[in-house]
Amino acid sequence: MTDDRTRDVALSRREALLTLGGIGVGTAVFGSQSTGSTTGDGGTGSDDGVATPARVATVTAAAEVVYPPNVSVDDVFVRQYVFGRVGPTEDHFERLAAVVDTVDREARLRFGKRFASLSKGDRRRVLTGLGTFAVHPNRRGTTAERVRFHLVNDLLYALFTLPRGGRLMGVPNPPGYPGGNELYQRGPDR
Repeated sequence: MTDDRTRDVALSRREALLTLGGIGVGTAVFGSQSTGSTTGDGGTGSDDGVATPARVATVTAAAEVVYPPNVSVDDVFVRQYVFGRVGPTEDHFERLAAVVDTVDREARLRFGKRFASLSKGDRRRVLTGLGTFAVHPNRRGTTAERVRFHLVNDLLYALFTLPRGGRLMGVPNPPGYPGGNELYQRGPDR
């Protein structure tokens, strides 16, 4: 018998869509808009002008550094869940795009290649060199704080709000996920 926590976690398109649907419904209850293309008021997911193929490739490559080794994602997941989720602020996706461009520019300066073209070790060196893992996230802070806030935190949000990703951290029914009645009907583990 294989433990769910030790199996390779490949986040499926279906799981991403289910979670997006659950989050969209949950935020609609609180007065936000559901996912879709940007309308200028910032309540929705990004449009294709922000989620360019180069930026999606950079975020996908960053996920390999940020996520645990047994998690694998692809550009479909990044496009639909990182760039396609409900934006918490009006300018969130524009700021995310600027941060992604900064990371790519730093990779070109240090290694002469795009971030997505680097080895996993060199990608980690770029993010570490920026100070990303040594700061607290701040959306209006230093470059390192902005990379941590927009890139790293968006990737972590995408991972841990999906049921399979949430199980990695012991959260079998993350907020916004439709379902989970059996979780609330059983007694505590003793």
